[in-house]
Amino acid sequence: MRILLLVEAFNSLSQRVYAELTRDGHEVAVEFDVHDAATEEGVALFAPDVVVAPYLKRAIPRSVWSRYPCLIIHPGIPGDRGPSALDWAILEEQIEWGVTVLQANEELDGGDIWAYETFPMRVAPKSSLYRQEVTEAAVTALRRALALYADKTLRPRPQGDLAACADIPRGRAHRPMTQADRAIDWATDTTATVLKKIHAADGAPGVRDWVCGRAVYLYGAWPEDGLRGMPGMLIAQRDGAVCRATRDGAVWITHMQAAEAAGRGLKLPAAVVLGAAVADLAHIPLACERVGAWQEIAWQREGDVCHLRFGFYNGAMSSDQCRRLADAYRKARASDARVIVLHGGSDYWSNGIHLHMIEAAASPADESWRNIEAMDDLVLEILSNDRQLTIAALSGNAAAGGVFLALAADAVFARLGVILNPHYKNMGNLYGSEYWTYLLPRRLDATACERLRAGRLPVDAATAAAIGLVDGAFGRTPREFADGISRLARAWAHPAVWSERMARKGEGRGRDEAQRPLALYRADELTHIHRNFYGFDRSYHVARYHFVHKTPHSRTPLYLAPHRRMASMGAARGARS
Repeated sequence: MRILLLVEAFNSLSQRVYAELTRDGHEVAVEFDVHDAATEEGVALFAPDVVVAPYLKRAIPRSVWSRYPCLIIHPGIPGDRGPSALDWAILEEQIEWGVTVLQANEELDGGDIWAYETFPMRVAPKSSLYRQEVTEAAVTALRRALALYADKTLRPRPQGDLAACADIPRGRAHRPMTQADRAIDWATDTTATVLKKIHAADGAPGVRDWVCGRAVYLYGAWPEDGLRGMPGMLIAQRDGAVCRATRDGAVWITHMQAAEAAGRGLKLPAAVVLGAAVADLAHIPLACERVGAWQEIAWQREGDVCHLRFGFYNGAMSSDQCRRLADAYRKARASDARVIVLHGGSDYWSNGIHLHMIEAAASPADESWRNIEAMDDLVLEILSNDRQLTIAALSGNAAAGGVFLALAADAVFARLGVILNPHYKNMGNLYGSEYWTYLLPRRLDATACERLRAGRLPVDAATAAAIGLVDGAFGRTPREFADGISRLARAWAHPAVWSERMARKGEGRGRDEAQRPLALYRADELTHIHRNFYGFDRSYHVARYHFVHKTPHSRTPLYLAPHRRMASMGAARGARS
């Protein structure tokens, strides 16, 4: 089928849907829902069999849904209507939730139902539920809906029929959630209540609150069992997060966003936003070997395997985080473990340099340079490890430098459904570093490398394994994937297996170094990227600004829209003639 994805932005769910439908053999294109006229034009140019809307913030125009079948992916159970669907599900402590694929009509979320899929809720931030359970359910339900649509003898179920169906979960219409609904009363709210409120707003819009006399939005909350204080008081800080007392305990808040008169500030580590107000707040570091309390980096021994875990908010890695992770890797490297497994976050493995921290710096160019050097140092630590085998275990998505950080390992495995974006060009033609000019050609030929870089399209884990970008893809859930990685790592740590692989690794690295030293790859990449940071072409800085400030799209990028690319080429030919 010809399927057009109509989206507000090409977010993680939209990318997953694009990759899955493309792998299923459909002809897929993307159109950004900028305004009615642009949407009408894009749909007419592509002339789809079906329009699919994985992520929209406004209703599809009548001029489109009346002419083309439009399937809406709604993050709620059948009958659920209105915005803030997942927010309400978290705040109301729903035990089960779901995704419904319905046909657009004049009533918002009121169209006929083609398919739905349910899942058990877990205690987690909204953004995590969205990237995991919602995304998996959406892909399953959409495939079922498209199969039913292809069978012209079947019709969707009107929502009015739900009352007679005892086997179908039924939601309700609800209003947009407001900041009054999310407000925290630090004097009376328990830790569980505070977590629930921040979880329900994570990603966007955040919970508006007052901290140290400043209006801010709160993100990234984790429970703390060992610290206590007067409710509402800040009692500690660690790795950029601050710990705030509740009625019966405390929570760590990792990120904040200043609520400014002219809009909002950047989403940054909480201690960075609060600045001098927390200068005297006690730092409570935590050794990497201790696991359980909130921390960004931790490692565990499992026999001859060291599991090094790092979970950075949204996968962004600042200069400091890169240095701390490199320090932790060196400690693991100094141990007698035979295998080191690198586990990134379950939502994002890594997305490379921290664009928000860079934008907030006094000199974004200088901070960009520090950040890329710190990333390169981290990659070099992994590449130069002659004591252990390193496995990169991608349970979450990865992009840009995060993909090449993973490729520095001796083997890369990804959970099924993980999305990879192994390119930099969307950030203003950024050249990139992280030794990608050495790492990518080790796995793909020149044509495939250029296709990935220039195409700028997402690659799902199964496709990545098929083309050799990663060594394998398995596990439907994070738990299944983690269990599979543990078994694999134990097998690699067997003395005979380890010795054979280490010998091959040493021979290969020695041969590669003799042919061209790693230092030359790095120097060449940094020469290019220095121009991005300090040269006359400001496109990287402009693209970064628009990215971190979430500037609305004014058009659909041509690399996502072949229908517009062809129209543009035709217009150019007509102008020349």
